[in-house]
Amino acid sequence: MSSSLDPSPHTRLTPPPEYTQPSKYGSAYPIDLYEDGYDDPVYQAKARILNCAIQEIGMGKYQWYLFVVAGFGWFADSVWPLLSGLILTPVIYEFHFNGPFLSLASNIGLLVGAIFWSFACDIWGRRWAFNSTLFITGVFGLAAGGSPNFVTLAALIAMVGVGAGGNMPVDSAVFLDFIPASHQYLLTILSIWWCLGQLICSLIAWPLIANFSCTSAENCDRSNNMGWRYLLFALGGITLFLWGLRFFIFTLLESPRFLSGIGKDAEAVEIIHQLARYNGKTTSLTVEELEAPGRIRDMSPSRTQRDNILSKDSKYNANHIKALFATGKMAWSTSLLIVLWGIIGLASTLYNNFLPYLLASRGAVFGDSSLYITYRNLVILSVFGVPAAFLAGWAVEVPCIGRKGSLAISSALTGVFLYASTTARTSNQLLGWNCGYACCSNMMYGVLYAISPEIFPAKDRGTGNGLTATAQRMFSVMGPVIALYANLATAVPVYIAGGLVMFAGFLALWLPYEPRGKASI
Repeated sequence: MSSSLDPSPHTRLTPPPEYTQPSKYGSAYPIDLYEDGYDDPVYQAKARILNCAIQEIGMGKYQWYLFVVAGFGWFADSVWPLLSGLILTPVIYEFHFNGPFLSLASNIGLLVGAIFWSFACDIWGRRWAFNSTLFITGVFGLAAGGSPNFVTLAALIAMVGVGAGGNMPVDSAVFLDFIPASHQYLLTILSIWWCLGQLICSLIAWPLIANFSCTSAENCDRSNNMGWRYLLFALGGITLFLWGLRFFIFTLLESPRFLSGIGKDAEAVEIIHQLARYNGKTTSLTVEELEAPGRIRDMSPSRTQRDNILSKDSKYNANHIKALFATGKMAWSTSLLIVLWGIIGLASTLYNNFLPYLLASRGAVFGDSSLYITYRNLVILSVFGVPAAFLAGWAVEVPCIGRKGSLAISSALTGVFLYASTTARTSNQLLGWNCGYACCSNMMYGVLYAISPEIFPAKDRGTGNGLTATAQRMFSVMGPVIALYANLATAVPVYIAGGLVMFAGFLALWLPYEPRGKASI
């Protein structure tokens, strides 16, 4: 990058040496993913200044609070897509429909949510999206519990998906915008909330579905099949409670990188100072320092107007998408991430959404197909997913493994355990193989959900997250369609899912960027 775009030579921002590179002006800046060149050098220079300021402030109480409230998004993203599988059997008994249609409705809603919220947070900012998704999810989740028929249930579950579909793309962007480069691995560990969501959801479903559900479709109506409704009421209430903590207790600051990316440097600096005060620290960042790179390039006056509710970029155009394909290396990276998310989305939907049915059908062969045993097993599987988040957080920081290696290894092991499950001859053997799958797949998702936002630049991060999440949801929609014409009592879905996941692990090795030890911009 040319010296004319370097920040002020008088800056005092100095992050730890392992995350820095020398500046010709005597200061140090966090090494970023695009150190070999970026299509917008002004933005890159500003991002380096902001990275230094955040690193100087360090990991404080604001970031730890954000770790919690952003984790609520992971929780919702785990609970609500899983729900269609948890309630599938009792809902079929009551409403008499073809099972995959419920999963199809959920995934269509998730697709719409992923597209809308992801692009919107790059246009209007992070705060309003961050504060809206959980509210929409909780309200429609509660309403779904009172559904009188399948059509109403499917429509409301789809609306739940519209809210839940935006949680991961938005919340990962929000969290990454405020943590110092030395703590970016925490984005991977945030998947602990995803694992806890699975566990809590399964723990609630176990007694409710097992004790308040029909045992068959014969004479099954609302009066003797309230378990799945109680589950929706409980999860909807929990989600609204989490939204309340976000909205009334925690105050989210707007992303300084987003503000700087649309020319509002003074507001970005003020956010950095608010962050420092909240953490009991001080920062040396000034408006002049952040504006220095931009002075080299004439800026349109409209980009710094404050009297508009919406920014200059607050319109739907292809600029955010084009920025992710600006260079050959970036185009290859973005394309590969989209493919990875699509493949894993299809594989996991084929398997995860119908896991309760698979366990029950195999259990019937083994002689233990009761709802109690089925949901007990789901709780056991969820427990094995919890340590995976910490294992993933450790692995991504191991030299020579990093994010790419961790994703490849966990994907390969996930595929191995899926194939191994087809060899089970007893219910306990099947449960054992699925425990291995639960651990490895949660590790895989923890890394996947982190590496994508780490690679995308902050000013286009929501859009990048949206493209990958859209690919995941589009292929997830294909899963139920395939299931409509497949025999789920066979091992075919497992073979397909295992092969797809292992192929995704191989593709991960070809990603051109390795975020380990480098700051996202």
